[in-house]
Amino acid sequence: MNITYKLFASAMLFYAAQSGANALFTLQSPAFSDNALMEKKFAGNASNNPNCTGENLSPSLVWNNPPAETKSFALVVHDPEGANGLGVTHLVAYNIPPSATGFGQNDLRDGKGFTGGKNTPGNFRWHGPCPPPGSGAHHYTFTLIATSLPPTLPEGLTRDDLFAKLKGHTLAAAGLIGRFGQ
Repeated sequence: MNITYKLFASAMLFYAAQSGANALFTLQSPAFSDNALMEKKFAGNASNNPNCTGENLSPSLVWNNPPAETKSFALVVHDPEGANGLGVTHLVAYNIPPSATGFGQNDLRDGKGFTGGKNTPGNFRWHGPCPPPGSGAHHYTFTLIATSLPPTLPEGLTRDDLFAKLKGHTLAAAGLIGRFGQ
């Protein structure tokens, strides 16, 4: 009976280790569910753009189960329908420490916990949605990338520059979609 118990215990430990190793890398927001509408407060607020009707608050984000080998994270928020289908990048953030598990509300707006890359509007922080009225609800794709790079990339990389630097260094990605329209 003692041998049976030891075999059972060993099998359970092996199963638990395998289950943890296969856990899904996920990205979520307490502010909205995946593919749900985001509140107007997260929309952009720019005096030179009448489509920016919100408060430019950035949503909180949390993630779980990144690969164990992660040395840094990168986060990109992109609207593929923006600019009449050419796309608008609202955030390029990287050099996020491997110990991070999320961002609080407004951390992305305030530049906390990451190095800022250059987004389509030309700044280095969160720029909330500004879709034109009548264009429908756009899809704002939040993509979190676990990388094997140390957090030493220079400030100001565009989305394309960042992706070029990450080529061959990505371990996994997790996504979340928030929608917004006027």
